[in-house]
Amino acid sequence: MLDRGPPQSAPTAEADGSEANDVPFGALQQCVALRDWLLSEGARMPNAEDLLAGLAERLIDLGVPVDRATTAIDALHSEYSGVGRFWTRETGSTVRLFPHGEASDKAYRESPFQTVHETGEWLILDLAETPDAAFAVIPDLKAEGYRHYIVAPLFFTNGTRNGITFATRSEEGFRDEDVAILRFVIPTLAAVMEMRSINKQLDHVLRIYVGDEPHKAILAGSIRRGHVQRIRSAILFADMRDYTRISAEMTPEEAVDLLNIFFDCLVPAIEREGGEVLKYLGDGLLAIFRERGDDLGGAAKGALTAAQSALAALDEANALGHFAQPVAAGIALHHGEAAYGNVGSGARLDFTVIGRDVNLASRLARLNRTLGEPLLMSKPFVDFLWGDPVSLGTHPLDGFTEPMGVFRPGRPPTTA
Repeated sequence: MLDRGPPQSAPTAEADGSEANDVPFGALQQCVALRDWLLSEGARMPNAEDLLAGLAERLIDLGVPVDRATTAIDALHSEYSGVGRFWTRETGSTVRLFPHGEASDKAYRESPFQTVHETGEWLILDLAETPDAAFAVIPDLKAEGYRHYIVAPLFFTNGTRNGITFATRSEEGFRDEDVAILRFVIPTLAAVMEMRSINKQLDHVLRIYVGDEPHKAILAGSIRRGHVQRIRSAILFADMRDYTRISAEMTPEEAVDLLNIFFDCLVPAIEREGGEVLKYLGDGLLAIFRERGDDLGGAAKGALTAAQSALAALDEANALGHFAQPVAAGIALHHGEAAYGNVGSGARLDFTVIGRDVNLASRLARLNRTLGEPLLMSKPFVDFLWGDPVSLGTHPLDGFTEPMGVFRPGRPPTTA
């Protein structure tokens, strides 16, 4: 959404101490107090929109006539490119996510942010003298009664170019002393917002690539090689049937699209039932459903519901023609212990999933094709279920000395 680039020409993003020279007499102590608030309480606020609202309210207390404030911050996220936060005196704070793609790029090109990023200077506009065509936002600002508009770049040290705006309905607009206060405060705000943004991006990226609970463990310090965490849970292993044949004539881009549509059928069903996808394995995935307290059957029930919902979603996707040719899945359910931890060498580690029960679930999934069943369950799994699963006998599993009892769900009763 927002431009990335080195902040070589960013005079407003760097504080050199001279900003204090222009602060109105008698206001310096309050301005310093505002900067202290940004670095302490403001930096620790759970939500960035609360930080923006707190800043606006404190500026008003200093006599700066802020009626509207917005920020646009670059985001490192798989589903959106940036986050816009809006505050007005009337409505308080709201948040808008900017999606990846041309629409957000076009909005940026038509916004004043591109101008301040290119010049490195603040943009201060008297709206009565600013033509509507100057920027896409100008007609809206005028229609809402704003008289004066300030746009300031926020350059982060990682190269991202972000921004903040202020608007007022005051007849006087923003006075020189108001601008001086803003120039004094904004460099500190930029530093605080960068710290918050980096922490948020780290949190998002880890969650995207390793899952919810593993990412929490990593951020809590579990990065030592060999550290292992064991989890009693229902284990779901799923993969696509005949992926090699189906994708043989596809381009890499087409194969990625195929996998994404396939996982769009599986993952939402898993997450709705409280499951966690711990690992994507080429054309398959591994998920767990943790035991919660004394409800030992809840994990198995959730895993079974998720598996059946995922297969139903895949049938629907096939019926709607979302795949170039019909796609099927094999899902195996087991109950036991999953272990995940750090495996690797030197400074390059992988937070991976290991253990006997994980291996057993993957071997069980190989029987899906042999038995002609899309969904199989192990004996340890069905021991946690109510109902009457159908036994398919005992079967040897590669690498395991004892054969495993294997089941499929019972067919629902038919109605006349």
